[in-house]
Amino acid sequence: MDMRLELVPLPSTDVDASLAFYTDGMGFGLDHDVEPGNGMRVVQLTPPGSGCSIVIGVGMSAPDAPRVQNLHLVVDDIEAARRLLVGNGVDVSPVQDMGGVKYAHLSDPDGNTWALQQIPR
Repeated sequence: MDMRLELVPLPSTDVDASLAFYTDGMGFGLDHDVEPGNGMRVVQLTPPGSGCSIVIGVGMSAPDAPRVQNLHLVVDDIEAARRLLVGNGVDVSPVQDMGGVKYAHLSDPDGNTWALQQIPR
């Protein structure tokens, strides 16, 4: 039996600011942005090359829901990925080598945190 992680919900207090961060800053693709009614809004985005998406919106979780910490985006070239994101206006930490595995960290406008990770091949 397969079990695939395909969608991670992230709390957001300002959907438009989060949408801009993930599309313009991070380069995620916008899969859909729908308002099914009752004030609800669902925005799904996917990182380039990923089989897993994130979802932000209104009416999906409590506004004071805990932030999601340390999601990993695995990249082939962390220095190139960091340069791209910094060039897009994203605040990314310097790259750290943790014994061959390299990391750089960032957070979205709501404090959900991400790690860029490069694993030696």
